[in-house]
Formats: sequence, C-alpha cells, structure tokens
Amino acid sequence: MGLETTYPKLMAKITDPVYEIRDLVVVDENYDDIDSEELDVFEPDEYNFLVYVTPRVQEAVGEKNMQRLIQMLGAHEKFGNFFAPEIDMYGLQSDMDEEAIAHEIVSLIDRELVC
Repeated sequence: MGLETTYPKLMAKITDPVYEIRDLVVVDENYDDIDSEELDVFEPDEYNFLVYVTPRVQEAVGEKNMQRLIQMLGAHEKFGNFFAPEIDMYGLQSDMDEEAIAHEIVSLIDRELVC
C-alpha cells in the first residue's frame, strides 16, 4: 500500500515527491559515537532512537501543530523518555524498530494534525 493511500490527508498537503517514509520522518538508531568530540544531547541509554521531522511535513502541518506533535509524542504510550530540544528533532525510547516508529508518528500526524 502506498503512502498516498495510508496517509491521505498528509500526502494531499505535500507537493514534493515522496518515495518512502524517510522522506517524511527520519528515524535512526542512536548510538554512542566514541570518535565524536561533540557533547551528545541524546544519550543512547536514555534515547535509543533519534527522530527528525522533515521540512515538507513541518510545512504541511504548520508550527502550531508541530508543537502539538511534541506534546502528543511525549504522552504516547509506545514511546518513553521523550525529549524534544528542537521543534523537528526528538530523542525517544522504544522497543519498536525504525520503520514502525516512523509509521506510528506519520499516522499520528495524518490522523490528528492535518485538516
């Protein structure tokens, strides 16, 4: 099933081509980069996944709804230790895999935040 079928309201708001879920929400496993000298904001023990909401989704839902998304994800039962230092970048704890997390977030956006 295509993204247009699965997330019709969100996809109707996006004009750029979208080929895969990562074009909407990028979810990557968080790991301890021992070669990096940067201070890690997202400790892998506390936040095992990093989430980035792409600009095309941010534009489709608007800043007010991005703030609502942060609140909704923070209260979501499938995500623990949620942390959002930026409006579009989050750390979270979950037993789900990257793709399942991305689909859960995009489903929430399509269902709750797109008019």
